[in-house]
Amino acid sequence: MADRNNNPDAAVKDPDDWVTGDEPPTAAQESYLHTLAQEAGEQVPDGLTKAEASRRIDELQAETGRGR
Repeated sequence: MADRNNNPDAAVKDPDDWVTGDEPPTAAQESYLHTLAQEAGEQVPDGLTKAEASRRIDELQAETGRGR
C-alpha cells in the first residue's frame, strides 16, 4: 500500500474512477481548458465531461509546457 506522505501522486485518482466524472466540467476547468487550447492553437470540443476535460487539460499542459 502506498504511503501518501511519501508519494504525493498516491492521492491522484484516475478521472475514469471519479464518481462525478460524467458530469459537466467545472467553471474552473472550462476556463483553464480554453486558455490552454488557445495557447496551443486548438479548439475545445463541446459536450466534454468533467473527466474528459481533466484528461484534455493534462494533454494540453504537456503540449504547452504549462502546469506540473
